[in-house]
Order: sequence, then structure tokens, then C-alpha cells
Amino acid sequence: MKTYIPQIEPWIDDEELIQLKRVIQSTYVTEHELTQEFEDLIKELTGARYAMALTNGTAALYCCLVALGIGPGDEVIVPNLTFIATANAVLMAGATPVFCDVLPDTMCMDPAEAERLITPRTRALMPVHLYGQSADMHRLSSIAETYSLKIIEDAAQGVGVKFDNKHVGTYGDLGILSFYGNKTITCGEGGVILTDDEDLRNKCYRLKNHGRSAKGIFKHEDIGYNFAFTEMQAAIGIAQMNKLARIIEKKNQIYDTYHANLENLFDRLNPIYIDPRTTPVHWFVSFLTDYKEELCEHLRVESIGTRSFFYPLHRQPCYSHMNVGYDFEVTDKLFNRGVSLPSSYHLTYDNQMCIIESIQEFFDKND
Repeated sequence: MKTYIPQIEPWIDDEELIQLKRVIQSTYVTEHELTQEFEDLIKELTGARYAMALTNGTAALYCCLVALGIGPGDEVIVPNLTFIATANAVLMAGATPVFCDVLPDTMCMDPAEAERLITPRTRALMPVHLYGQSADMHRLSSIAETYSLKIIEDAAQGVGVKFDNKHVGTYGDLGILSFYGNKTITCGEGGVILTDDEDLRNKCYRLKNHGRSAKGIFKHEDIGYNFAFTEMQAAIGIAQMNKLARIIEKKNQIYDTYHANLENLFDRLNPIYIDPRTTPVHWFVSFLTDYKEELCEHLRVESIGTRSFFYPLHRQPCYSHMNVGYDFEVTDKLFNRGVSLPSSYHLTYDNQMCIIESIQEFFDKND
């Protein structure tokens, strides 16, 4: 039986164990010195003035929305091709997500479509930096300024990604990063809010800390909740941050190897366009093909994991009641053709060449 090659998995080893021992030895398990250390590393990476760790990225998006005063009666424009948490966070805040089609090349929010969808109820744009590249933050920022809208960047997939030499998540009023188990680096779970605005930072902190401005007191200025980080998450995050440069280097190698060896198939296995203004992090290496289902089944039989693109929001059963008013031709075409190949740090060159040979074999049979 062939050894299974997963599409994605985290890189966890003794470096995480060393950091976790610091937590055990300290006896502090919730938001103490390691959490501060992790937040400082994120500030250094992104250039944000404030970086605040929370239990997960969805909670981070929720806090951003509420801190901006967005709630019932308001609309937030979100890309139609994204993980569902983007839109669900808008619903958590009591507002209405408005689905926006994406660009056919970068697969990120289409600025022209976003502008067309603006109504008197629109309060914010929520671009997603999809699969390790960036939305067009220059155009989206210009639209937001023209219409007096807020921007919340969902950079859940964007750790290390830059647009025009500025880290994603730092263009808008607020931005978030995610550290779920399959992300470029992980804390197991976890999210971080990025902002340069002290008032927004303080509002978000109260929202995640039961409405208090500090821990250890029992007087609550606002209604808040418990979205606390843990020192165990921070310990893993610190170790992962120390590995980030190595992870990005390896993912670039994986990307280059796929592209160099599959170039002869680019008429049938189309590479994803990268905006030249973006410094990407190839979280997933993806391609577009009219043979998506057949290729994925072929690779499955060969014990090679693949992943489809995110299921479009307008197709989600839980959103079937929403009258979106038009077809999402671009999103549908991308979803129907998009496949992500194994992209983990652990992927060996030999295993990657086996994947490439299997893909070549598939297309040779379908000539």
C-alpha cells in the first residue's frame, strides 16, 4: 500500500515542546508573558502598531466589526470565494454579508463589483487575501475612502504576505490573521487583530475580555465576551514564528518545482496568476483545470491528497435563503476548475516528483 501524501499538514517538532515547557514551568496558562512575546513577534513581522491575540480568527473578525459599530441594519461586502467564517462573522455581529464576485486572475475581491454593490446601508469592505496572495488594496482603499467605508482585512491566509511591500492586514482600519492547524504557521487555533488605531485596539480588547480594560478586576465598562488566548497557543506560535522564514522558503521551492515540471501542461493545467505587486506566501499551490474531478480521483487512487477550492458562499446550503440577485460566473468557474496540490513543509522532493509524474500520467492518458 502506498504511503499517503497529505495535501497540507503542520510542521510540529521539539521546538514547540521546548516552548511548551516554558508554560508548564511558569504555571501561567492564560495570556501571560508568552502571549506578549508572540504578539510582539507579530508586530515585528507585520509592522502593525498593535497586535492582539484571540482564541481564533472568527472571533477576531467579530470583534473588528463590533468595534467599528457595525451591526443590525448594516451591510458588509465580502468576496464570494472564501471560507465561510468571513461571512459568518458578519452575521455574528448582526449585520448582513453581501456577496461580491472575485477577479478571474487573483481570485480576490473584484473592486469594480464591490463598488457596484455599495448601498446606503454599506458600512465596510472585507477583502480576503486568498490562498497566500493579496487583494488589490490600492483600489479597495480608494473605494472605501470615496464612499466613507471601513475596511476589515481578512488576512487569515496571509501570514507573511505583502502587497506593494506592506504586510496584508495593515492597510485597513483593522485586519486579522489566523493560526488554525492548516495555516502557514499554526497555534492549533488562534487569531490576531492588527491595527494602528489605539481606540479600536482598546475596544477590541474589551470585547475579548468580558468588557474589561484589564484582567483581574470585576468592573465591566462594556458588554464583552471571553475570546482569551492561552499561553499554550502562544508557546506553539512562538516556535512557529521562529520557523516562518524556513517554511516560506520551502513553500517557494515547492511552488517552483511544480511550475518548472508541469509547464508543458499549462494549456490544460493553468497556473494561478500572481499580481506582481504581491509578495506571496504559497500556503497552497493551486491550479485550474477542466479535468478537476477526474484528476483528483486519479490522485486519490495514488494516495495523493488534494483539496478543492472553498465552496462559494452563494452555493452554501445555510445561505440558500439569501436572494443575491445575480449569478457569480467567475466564482463558479474558479470553483469548478480549482484544485490545490500537496504543499506542506514536510513534502520531500522525491514525493513531489511522484505527484508530478502521476499528474503527467493522467494527462497523457487524456490526450
